Amino acid sequence: MKETLISVGIDVGTTTTQVIFSNITIENMSSGARVPEFKIVGKEIFYKGKIHFTPLRSNTEIDETALKEIIEREYKNAGINPDDIDSGAVIITGETARKENAQNISKVLSGYAGEFVVATAGPDLEGIIAGKGSGAAKLSYENNDIVANFDIGGGTTNIAVFSQGEPIDTTCLDLGGRLLRFDKSGLVEYISPKLADICKEINVSLEKGKKYPDEVIRKICRYMAEILLEVSGARPRSRLLELTLSPKSTALRLDYKIDRVSFTGGVADYIYNNQAETDLYKFGDIGILLGYEIKAILNEFASKVIMPEETIMATVVGAGTQTMDISGSTISYSQSAALPLKNIPIIEITEKEERVNEEELEKTIMAKLQWYCLETQKQKVALFLKGERNVSFEKVTSLSKVIAKVWEEFYPHGEEVIVVIENDMAKVLGQSISRKLSNKQREVVCIDGIKVSSGDYIDIGKPIGNGSVLPVVIKTLVFNY
Repeated sequence: MKETLISVGIDVGTTTTQVIFSNITIENMSSGARVPEFKIVGKEIFYKGKIHFTPLRSNTEIDETALKEIIEREYKNAGINPDDIDSGAVIITGETARKENAQNISKVLSGYAGEFVVATAGPDLEGIIAGKGSGAAKLSYENNDIVANFDIGGGTTNIAVFSQGEPIDTTCLDLGGRLLRFDKSGLVEYISPKLADICKEINVSLEKGKKYPDEVIRKICRYMAEILLEVSGARPRSRLLELTLSPKSTALRLDYKIDRVSFTGGVADYIYNNQAETDLYKFGDIGILLGYEIKAILNEFASKVIMPEETIMATVVGAGTQTMDISGSTISYSQSAALPLKNIPIIEITEKEERVNEEELEKTIMAKLQWYCLETQKQKVALFLKGERNVSFEKVTSLSKVIAKVWEEFYPHGEEVIVVIENDMAKVLGQSISRKLSNKQREVVCIDGIKVSSGDYIDIGKPIGNGSVLPVVIKTLVFNY
């Protein structure tokens, strides 16, 4: 049996904001009296809103009222009422996610996305979203390649590396098309602090209120482009790369070989487009020149440069219910756990990563938790493991020790431990985690019989069946490619 949901994707980025409406078709793949298992089998975008400049009240605040008016206007133009929406996603990305009132924006817009996801995406998650939306993740799966996607926006370049369709590494650079802005007469209007540091390093002097020849701006953009060569391993790393790394970001590990690289974001159009632009500053920034300078050095990348299925529109178009399931019999949860839990993002630990030693596993989980970490906030997440069917006592002890240690270090304020396992071992693992925690008041929710992946979101409902089972809903983002 098929069902069609009306879904919305609202993307609030550093430079632009867009609203997209789509019909998401889901089908119940289970039979008879089994628990329903819904899969997304179709997607049709029926309305693409205009691309709006994200309204700002100042360099540190989003204009909440103006943003809400944009969203309301797009709903009206599409002939859609908020009550019509079955599911959706609001994603706040780039420099916008760093604004002082970013969390308030989530609250303002939450009523426009049904009962689904409102996520303020940090740079790592934003890079993963762009890589999935562009088709880079899918390409890595289909060709068994390692693909790095560079999502170049107004304020940041988010890089995500995919293998077998899953993210294996991420980083973020404070490098983008709007780090330097000009007024209508061509005078410098804004210089980002990070660009000022870069200019100092390369001995270029920039001042607000002055006009500079093209060759000066090109020189700056060429250095910015060469930083991408450094981060991908095509050139030796320099102090410029260190200066450009975003707060809390580290350079790519490069303990793997990148087979292909792709580019997304507004700047990408000028990397791939062969038509020469006559007005290099028509957007009042350096985005076009940055794209041209990256294009000029493409042959220096050590990997094959490809054009993804989608560039500027590598964005979330909505969301659909992927699976409805019941987890029970072998689950473990604290009786005081604050259920239901809604819209909890999943981080997946692959089977290969599960097999490493405790120290390496701890580093892997810590690194992936950072994907959902903003500068001022750590989001609540659920850890997904495949687990083992006939797990040994030693393996349970080792896993529980690592998970308890990581949660206490990363979440020092007592946030609950949420673990999802594919194979039936949640009861023994959950109980073991509880014993390993030094804070015995910290709640543990450990469920099994559920298959999810990084980028999914999960709802865990209140106990049913005299407390023996927990209802679970898994939701997946749907991308435009």
